[in-house]
Amino acid sequence: MSKKRAILFVCTANQCRSPMAEAMMKDYITRMDLPTNWVVQSAGTWAESGHPATPSGVKAMAQRGLDTSSHQSQTITKDLLNQFDLILTMESGHKEAIQIEFPEFSKKVFMLSEMSGAAINIEDPIGGTFEDYLNTANEIDEWIRNGFPGILEILEETEHEQSAD
Repeated sequence: MSKKRAILFVCTANQCRSPMAEAMMKDYITRMDLPTNWVVQSAGTWAESGHPATPSGVKAMAQRGLDTSSHQSQTITKDLLNQFDLILTMESGHKEAIQIEFPEFSKKVFMLSEMSGAAINIEDPIGGTFEDYLNTANEIDEWIRNGFPGILEILEETEHEQSAD
């Protein structure tokens, strides 16, 4: 039996970028036909629980054949972070906020772009045009695809550390 692999995507309000990343990662894993039992969720550093994804974000995902219409935002808590092997943020500020508030999770928090060897913030499209949401979705998709080998590498390292305990 393959091990569970758990990834949490994080943005600010958990209504735009991280729900997009969650939906795209789940789709990517399905399309790759990966045998591992994956858990992919999203949360926000300043989220209020129970809010839907933004209408433009839902529409941008629908254009990709992905449904985020039932998404409900959730805020980051210690209990939530404890459930994940890897925490991927949209911006450096999200990474820093988690590392300061929850230092015990520092070693498993990275910016999504860091999985590709970069350190680039994915700008928040909130308040922007629908085109801004499409551009953000394209950017997230590119970081997921390019960063997937790095994501797998970190998850495998985490598995080895857990099995050594």
